[in-house]
Amino acid sequence: MLNLRQIHHIAIIGSDYENSKHFYCEILGFTLLGEFYREERDSWKADLALNGHYTIELFSFPQPPARPSRPEACGLRHLAFSVDDIEQSISALTAAGVVSEPVRIDPYTGKKFTFFNDPDGLPLELYES
Repeated sequence: MLNLRQIHHIAIIGSDYENSKHFYCEILGFTLLGEFYREERDSWKADLALNGHYTIELFSFPQPPARPSRPEACGLRHLAFSVDDIEQSISALTAAGVVSEPVRIDPYTGKKFTFFNDPDGLPLELYES
């Protein structure tokens, strides 16, 4: 068996690099650690951190294919973030113009959660811890 230690990073491809960078950094609060233009691919790559931990590689590529469907396509279903106060988090999203779904209750844990989308429709979740 592999001896995995942790998830190193999550790779996300945005259709509009500047818009996605703004969303993840200015709205969600990720820190931009580094930004690189890869001329041979006509592609940007940004390394983003959450609370000091390298978490997301944000890419751009010319004309990336659309996500097949939401969210039941085979593959990554969604990305979830833990928050202390879901109502405060939803208020912050709303103030930034981001719409979230109504709050639900996890039937197994009794915890509150909601979904919202990044600029390309990638389903994201807030889960109250």
